[in-house]
Amino acid sequence: MNKENALVVFQDKKIRRTRHNNEWFFSVVDVVEALTDSPAPRQYWGVLKGREPQLLTFCLQLKLQSSDGKYYLTDCANTKNMFRIIQSIPSPKAEPFKQWLAQVGYERVQEIENPELAQDRVKHYYEMKGYPKEWVDKRLRGIAIRQELTDEWKNRDVGEEKEFAILTNEITKATFGKTVQEYKEFKGLPKKNQSLRDHMTDWELILTMVGEKATTDITTAKDSQGFEQCKESANEGGEIAHDTRKAIENKTGRPLVSGSNFLNITKQKKRIEQKK
Repeated sequence: MNKENALVVFQDKKIRRTRHNNEWFFSVVDVVEALTDSPAPRQYWGVLKGREPQLLTFCLQLKLQSSDGKYYLTDCANTKNMFRIIQSIPSPKAEPFKQWLAQVGYERVQEIENPELAQDRVKHYYEMKGYPKEWVDKRLRGIAIRQELTDEWKNRDVGEEKEFAILTNEITKATFGKTVQEYKEFKGLPKKNQSLRDHMTDWELILTMVGEKATTDITTAKDSQGFEQCKESANEGGEIAHDTRKAIENKTGRPLVSGSNFLNITKQKKRIEQKK
């Protein structure tokens, strides 16, 4: 799943979610934190389910990404069962949260019937954060190309999460000379769960698309099967993007790998506005 789809926000609180059996499942701990503002939401949930053991019957343990970037089994509930859990949490935010949760579920039904709505919502999300339209258009195109690639990997006996991350690193390292984590550090991103692509320049996004699109086409042409063969195709796709990058850098005399990130850009804009 794309990271853009794995998080939703309620009153500035991030709620992790994942798709299971064609419906959204939400992190119970994240919901507890959003409703109670508890400094220890895991302990709060532990006490709650110890007091009311039936709450566990509403949950499934599904893997969600944690702040360290790794995936762990986490208590999750679908929209229907989350409503029942919320009833056990005393909070003035309960009613607005129920309305928000119902809206999130309704939006998913709409998106299934009309996938363009999902794209429109992502576009609106980026525009609200201050990204320029031209950048947003490239980012959305990149999401589509990424989805095409991951669909190929799924159909070729590649395990999700860890193996996807390794293959992505192959493309990124071949294209830019850095792993995803090294690239994040190069850009000075403060959090491990920060999306690298959300901080890429136009050319970095374009080269990422070249690498991933080339990987998809090579994987298909070679009929790569399994992790090792797909890894070889990923490296070849990244090399094509690398050659493209080098050719442009040689012609322009400027590097396309940039330490700039969106956080720095927004800070610069704020300083300029404050001086006016």
